[in-house]
Amino acid sequence: MSIRDWPEADRPREKLLAAGAQTLSDAELLAIFLRCGSRGQDAVQLARDLIRDFAGLRQLLLADQNRLCAAKGLGAAKYAQLQAVLELARRHLGESLQRGDTLTNPSDTKRYLNARLRDYAHEVFACLFLDTRHRLISYEELFRGTIDGASVHPREVVRRALEHNAAAVVLAHNHPSGVAEPSDADRRITRRLQDALGLVDIRVLDHLVIGDQVTVSFAERGWM
Repeated sequence: MSIRDWPEADRPREKLLAAGAQTLSDAELLAIFLRCGSRGQDAVQLARDLIRDFAGLRQLLLADQNRLCAAKGLGAAKYAQLQAVLELARRHLGESLQRGDTLTNPSDTKRYLNARLRDYAHEVFACLFLDTRHRLISYEELFRGTIDGASVHPREVVRRALEHNAAAVVLAHNHPSGVAEPSDADRRITRRLQDALGLVDIRVLDHLVIGDQVTVSFAERGWM
């Protein structure tokens, strides 16, 4: 049966318009994006199959071009559309934290850094550089490593902070394993960065460790 033959209240598009996108399942949202199914399948069933085959919506959205284009019902055009949608979502979230904004809402900062760092397959160390009123000057990804870690050089962090004339920084890095619990090495490098930046009167306000579902704040744990 075609989706057009379903009761109106059950059709994903009409359901979204009537009750909001948050009421739809992952498969229903994906079906709206797909627009049509494949032979013998409506768009919702195709969406369910894709989510099952990729072991979840997130893995589907993160799939590389070759794998995604090889999937039934998808192709280069759908891959391009998905990448555009994902980038729009990142930019939309990024607007919650722009140059000149004062960091007064820790939740916005966590969401922003989570969106930027969570899905990397390798470790990335980043900094938010802030002025004397804790307004954002710049976000920079400074170091990249393997899945096991990144080499963080305090002198480079100090150099970039001085070039930005920053008064404070927020440190952040992801754990590709998905487990956000800070390691002993994370705590050691945080102390080294605090010491190095303290020599030039730049405060480290927090260090956030980004996992799959959880973000750990050093400041909230009383470690800063």
